[in-house]
Amino acid sequence: MEVSLTRTAAAAAASTKQVEQQQQFALASLTDLTSCCSSSSYVASAASSSPAVATFSADDGVAELRFRRESDSDGGGVVNVDLTTAQLWKLGPTQTVCIFGGSDRDSIEEKYSKGVTVQFRNEEESRIFHCAFEQWKKKGIITQGESLPNGTLSSKSKFDDKIEPSSAKMYFHYYGQLLHQQNMLQDYVRTGTYYAAVMENRADFFGRVVVDVGAGSGILSLFAAQAGAKHVYAIEASEMADYATKLIAGNPALGERITVIKGKVEEVELPEKADILISEPMGTLLVNERMLESYVIARDRFLAPTGKMFPSVGRIHMAPFSDEYLFVEVANKALFWQQKNYFGVDLTSLHGSAFQGYFTQPVVDAFDPRLLVAPATYHVLDFTKMKEEDLYELDIPLKFTASVGTRVHGLACWFDVLFNGSTVQRWLTTAPGAPTTHWYQLRCVLSQPLYVMAGQEITGSLRLVAHSAQSYTIHLTLSAKMWGVGAEQGGILQTSSCKLDLKEPYYRMSQPYAMPQDQQPHQLVPTQDVHIQADDLDDTDLIQPLQNLEAQLP
Repeated sequence: MEVSLTRTAAAAAASTKQVEQQQQFALASLTDLTSCCSSSSYVASAASSSPAVATFSADDGVAELRFRRESDSDGGGVVNVDLTTAQLWKLGPTQTVCIFGGSDRDSIEEKYSKGVTVQFRNEEESRIFHCAFEQWKKKGIITQGESLPNGTLSSKSKFDDKIEPSSAKMYFHYYGQLLHQQNMLQDYVRTGTYYAAVMENRADFFGRVVVDVGAGSGILSLFAAQAGAKHVYAIEASEMADYATKLIAGNPALGERITVIKGKVEEVELPEKADILISEPMGTLLVNERMLESYVIARDRFLAPTGKMFPSVGRIHMAPFSDEYLFVEVANKALFWQQKNYFGVDLTSLHGSAFQGYFTQPVVDAFDPRLLVAPATYHVLDFTKMKEEDLYELDIPLKFTASVGTRVHGLACWFDVLFNGSTVQRWLTTAPGAPTTHWYQLRCVLSQPLYVMAGQEITGSLRLVAHSAQSYTIHLTLSAKMWGVGAEQGGILQTSSCKLDLKEPYYRMSQPYAMPQDQQPHQLVPTQDVHIQADDLDDTDLIQPLQNLEAQLP
């Protein structure tokens, strides 16, 4: 059944609600987007521009869009579009780009994506076509798991397969709110470092195609445009994409080179390969929220072989710490369950479980680097080379030499990332003692501290296992080797382990940065690769453990 675009909008809307087998639209012109190999970009081919007809159909139960030029009578100019992967982007009131995947017969380069520019006769016809496109796309003619002659088609993306729908819904809701974007924008260490990394490396961005992965408010896309990017594709899956569109439209001198794409990087298609990927995929402990996986997927899908990633490398830094005040604070949370007459109820049977439960929460705060009892070590994640699957589980061996004699209460962690520009290499760090960021630092507190002497070896492991709530389960084990008489025989003197959920931290940022009066700082242990202004830090005595602490704990 043919539907003319000269019908009224109401008639067109009514017809699209019906289950049609075919629906046609006349177009002013259709122009191919063809690859220009020398610049890794796509340009419009004027030779292929001519009036055309667009046909939506459901042949053999498969929803499809077919473009046919009126000048092509032999059928050689027919362009078939798979609606399950196709995307429409408006370039203007009467001009739209349609991007879609290639066929199985295409080469690897062509299979990546194809595109056509559609010119409508007027704005009303453009609006009705977009309405029809969405209706046909949402019809769900092919349902998830339906059997087809050539196999099974699933409507789920890789993201949907590994992430709980409830977690994804909360995640995109959170980042779709301006107040949370403001919190990140007002982290001037974060935002300023990104700006400096881009502007100091204009040579990497000027005249290049950039993809902003998880664009949020679009601030990094605007930075890339300021640096002279030829075009920026800002991909954002949350409702923040609408705000980003508005912000970019409010900066027209830059916005004319930015296209906002609402969708997941695992699903959207782009008309060209990228020379630069830019993103802020870091969460608490670098890996929380599992956006690094999407960053790596975007690399594999969109980045040209010689392209750059900003950032390109991440490092998780770790060091044992001693903090009696924090340990007592966490342990004392369970004192509530020591009540034997809570409205006539004895709560003490749950005290042990509550005590252990509070130690399953990683502590997020900014702490004094003088609490570290050994030089830090680090684990490198190379975003340019690693596989997505490498992020499913991280197993990091630990080995330290204690600089002081004290009680070890757990492991302190932070991260940094490298912007490996051609002109300037710049690090963004979240280290203790450095300017504080909205990531702060993270500490895993042991319910059973270890006693160590200066020079004693501390070993163990930090294992991070990804789970479907977009976070990680942390498995930490620390051991202190035998010291003194009998040490030559080897063996382990003490071992302490804990299991924590990175998804459920204890946010302690409001606590005072200064240490309590009854806890004196020990000698500063320098953190690795971080320059700290320590003029105000004096070499003082070792930490003095709180007296009779054990008597206060179960």
